[in-house]
Amino acid sequence: MKFLDIHRPFTSFTSLFTQESTRASAFRCTALLVLLGASLMAAPVRARQQDSSKGSMAGMDMSGDMKNMGPSMAAMAGHMYITPLRPKQPGDEEKVKALVVQIQASIERYRDYRKALEDGYVIGNPKVDQPQFHFTKEANVLEAEHHFDPTKPSSLLYFQTPTQRYKLEGVMFTVPPTASEDELNARIPLSIVRWHKHTNFCAAPANRVKEYLGKHPKFGMFGSINTADACKAEGGTFYPGIFTWMIHVFPYESDLKDVFSMNDDIPHFGSTN
Repeated sequence: MKFLDIHRPFTSFTSLFTQESTRASAFRCTALLVLLGASLMAAPVRARQQDSSKGSMAGMDMSGDMKNMGPSMAAMAGHMYITPLRPKQPGDEEKVKALVVQIQASIERYRDYRKALEDGYVIGNPKVDQPQFHFTKEANVLEAEHHFDPTKPSSLLYFQTPTQRYKLEGVMFTVPPTASEDELNARIPLSIVRWHKHTNFCAAPANRVKEYLGKHPKFGMFGSINTADACKAEGGTFYPGIFTWMIHVFPYESDLKDVFSMNDDIPHFGSTN
């Protein structure tokens, strides 16, 4: 299986894939997601919005609350699978609310981002001016492969404000890409939340890497290419799936719809944060 190697020079996205052990690849997968995502999210949002209404994402119902996702997520149409909502079961909402309380309590110390650094979290692409920063902890990513601990998120999420570069707003949890939807449901009920993973990725050839950040990209998570044939025709390398399952949780919000919002373009500090 091909995995992502963040330690190789970024001369070609394809060069970032390598054979590795499961444990090493899990962290590198998540770490590269943060690094690459930061670079792409830093590109002008308006450029990404232009093609965001081309169609629904595979596996995704664009009705209801999903229409409220931000332009950065919507611009990845054709490159993301989102779990469908399941019928609500007795106890689902109570379980989720309890998890949110537990998550919020566990991250309070990280309002001071320096505490996160002390505890082993690493800032993803700190030199890139991005609205949302991921602080990722390798040990938590690896532990998440085997079981779910709501007090040990894979990443902490910080939003940049005019007066504060790192203001805590939430967390990200990850699960190996081979996990079934039943396994996701066991962690956080799919009647309330939607996990997602990135799919149909066309990696640019070495001489076209700069096109990832172009106004009308063909390659990458915001690219127009989402099939193997189209990718091959452009000289790219196609990957049906990349990275892990993931979900963002914003525990300071009061409405569950906002706690599990898929809009990363706005802050989620809640009314009392």
